[in-house]
Amino acid sequence: MFWLISVLIIGAISGWLAGRLVEGYGFGLIANIAVGIAGAFIARILFPWVGLGFGGGAISGIIHATIGAVLLLVLIRFLKRV
Repeated sequence: MFWLISVLIIGAISGWLAGRLVEGYGFGLIANIAVGIAGAFIARILFPWVGLGFGGGAISGIIHATIGAVLLLVLIRFLKRV
């Protein structure tokens, strides 16, 4: 049960941070959690592929999920323009 709560908290924080970093993307709590979790999933796939490790811990998880969420939001922005 603890892992679910930590996933939701890390997802919310990283989604909120990504929304602040990518201009024009402010979301509510549920959308922030979804973007953060999707960002963590993206980071989990991409980071080992490009040779970056995926360290443990909450801070590392927030950083990685935020980077993945920013990539997701930039991709969404690009697809909207096309």
